[in-house]
Amino acid sequence: MVIKVFLASSSGSTAIKKKQQDVLGFLEALKVDYAPLDIACNEDNRMWMRENVPVEKKPTNGIPLPPQIFNEESYCGDYETFFDAKEDNAVFAFLGLPPPPGSKAPVKQEEAQEEVEDEEAKGEDDQPVSEEEEELRQLEEEEEAPEVTEQEEEDE
Repeated sequence: MVIKVFLASSSGSTAIKKKQQDVLGFLEALKVDYAPLDIACNEDNRMWMRENVPVEKKPTNGIPLPPQIFNEESYCGDYETFFDAKEDNAVFAFLGLPPPPGSKAPVKQEEAQEEVEDEEAKGEDDQPVSEEEEELRQLEEEEEAPEVTEQEEEDE
């Protein structure tokens, strides 16, 4: 499976150039095999890209801008959907590729929340505490505890 990235080599837009560089740089860092396909110099590439971007993904003017990403013939998305997948640590799923061995699969939102809550619950308990800190903690707890008077003890 080859990832096809449709680019414009002679784009006048710095925003498009930066997006293209971001996609290619990230794919290289992940060691993903990809084929950069230029739509500026190759009319066939431009026509194929425009015909194969799904209608619901095309901008209002109907002409999709690079970069556009495909897995063989299957449309993956544009830069914005790529960026979202990157932020969610789900680039391999976005590309329709299996994650590399030993990598962490994307965590479901509920599981991620549970992990955060577990870490917060651990808090400072996991860290070593000096004797002074322990004494201070005990003093604070004693001060916060309601005092029991002799009268209340007799009543009980």
